[in-house]
Amino acid sequence: MAQSTSDNAAAIEAAIASNDEHAFEQSVAGMSPFEVKNLLVAYAKEGDKQSARTLLNAGRGNPNWIATRPREAFFLLGSFALEEARRSMNLPLGVAGLPQQQGCAQRFVAFLKAHDGEPGAEFLQQGYDYLVGEGFDADSLVQEWSQGIAGCEYPMPDRILAHTEAIVNRYLVGAVCDGQAPSQPVDLFATEGGTAAMCYLFYSLKCNFLVNPGDRMALMTPIFTPYLEIPHLNDYDLDVVNINASTRTDDGLHAWQYPDEELEKLADPSIKLLCLVNPSNPPSYAMDEHSRQKLVDIVTKHNPNLLIITDDVYGTFVPHYRSVFADLPRNTACVYSFSKYFGATGWRLATIAMAHDNLFDELIDQLPEDKKQILVGRYQSLTDDIAKVRFIDRMVADSRLVALNGTAGLGTPQQVQMSLFALQELMDKDGLYRTQMQQLVSDRLLCLWKSLGFNLEPDPLRAGYYSVIDLGLWATRLYGEDFAAWLKKNYNSLDIVVRLAHDTGIVVMDGGGFDAPDLVGTCFAGQFGHRRL
Repeated sequence: MAQSTSDNAAAIEAAIASNDEHAFEQSVAGMSPFEVKNLLVAYAKEGDKQSARTLLNAGRGNPNWIATRPREAFFLLGSFALEEARRSMNLPLGVAGLPQQQGCAQRFVAFLKAHDGEPGAEFLQQGYDYLVGEGFDADSLVQEWSQGIAGCEYPMPDRILAHTEAIVNRYLVGAVCDGQAPSQPVDLFATEGGTAAMCYLFYSLKCNFLVNPGDRMALMTPIFTPYLEIPHLNDYDLDVVNINASTRTDDGLHAWQYPDEELEKLADPSIKLLCLVNPSNPPSYAMDEHSRQKLVDIVTKHNPNLLIITDDVYGTFVPHYRSVFADLPRNTACVYSFSKYFGATGWRLATIAMAHDNLFDELIDQLPEDKKQILVGRYQSLTDDIAKVRFIDRMVADSRLVALNGTAGLGTPQQVQMSLFALQELMDKDGLYRTQMQQLVSDRLLCLWKSLGFNLEPDPLRAGYYSVIDLGLWATRLYGEDFAAWLKKNYNSLDIVVRLAHDTGIVVMDGGGFDAPDLVGTCFAGQFGHRRL
């Protein structure tokens, strides 16, 4: 039987109380930092009951804001969908039919006029006018919205709804490509958050023999912990090479960029896969122009068969952000999540974007005949011409173990909310929401560092959603080299993380779990806890 939160907290308190030899920290050192954080949150909550302090969970990735206008539109759109459903059938005890397409756009406009002034009405009218003006078929669009929000049909197409794909594709051009579309058409797969996107990508890479046990892959570190852990699972068993962001500024602060000699590791053609989070997590810095061009040059000239997964969830917090996907579309699968920017972690909304003509499909086509026959057996229930099933569609099938492909796909109400989030940005020609989000995060970041005794200089590459605190640098700057040396000799970052939660109720995460530089140690804090530091 699982222990209660209270029992866990009591166990942690007892461990800390008798912790002269740092036994507790040593016992959890091998755990994921997320699991350690959960233990510390449970303990800090218990301590809050006995004091006037309030828990600050600064190690969480969940923002404490939500985008309201697309949600208002969603809920009003739901009322329209129910009216449409009752038009086709309306039985007692709350049984209705399915929304119908013929004439639905005209009825939608009339509905919005009747609800003028209500939350969401103006957004929906402007969004409808915008999309019809961009060439969307009015009845087809409104039917997708009304049937989708009602959740009355399986997703069709299963990969992503047609209008949702077109809307989100346009949004991604601004969100991760700085307004300049990739050089060829892009296909999308709507997934249950970035978490599912990661799982589907790795699983289908394995299933289609694009990575095999013992293959070499590279990670641009520090990086989100699951990218460190997944390659070592017995499902994959990959040989990992780290590309370390080890540069520093003239005054000794981490710049979180990649030296040329680190990037040049990728010229080795034995490295088959590269994973990066850009802007990085947890440092929260975008790759600079020199490093991005260096990477493009290395792939183009020395390792053209390098497959790339770029996780760009924080790109919207950096002005003029440009993803690797925009420069290397054939090599790259781009993961984008709506969770942070729109405050929508509970919605589980993300996409995998891939160029229609891509290296993944090319390498599958070049597989030896015996492996192609294995894949024919795997995907034979989909079609009689397996060679024409693209990698992105194989991911859709693999996400439901192939046999359940007929009911694959992200829930249609989720896809409608995704399209409304994206539509907000398409209509916001002046970028007012984006400017506000970037300013909100920047203000919180500056507040954090000011409380630590530092003034951060502006940096256009800084997303600022998280912040890594170099304890060695902090101790040296504020208390001198002797104190920093003593701290390094007697403690590590996990010791300090534990004591911080125990003594103050502030929970941060140990940076070692993200392959952050190990000086005295690092810890990182999100900007979105329940009280100010």
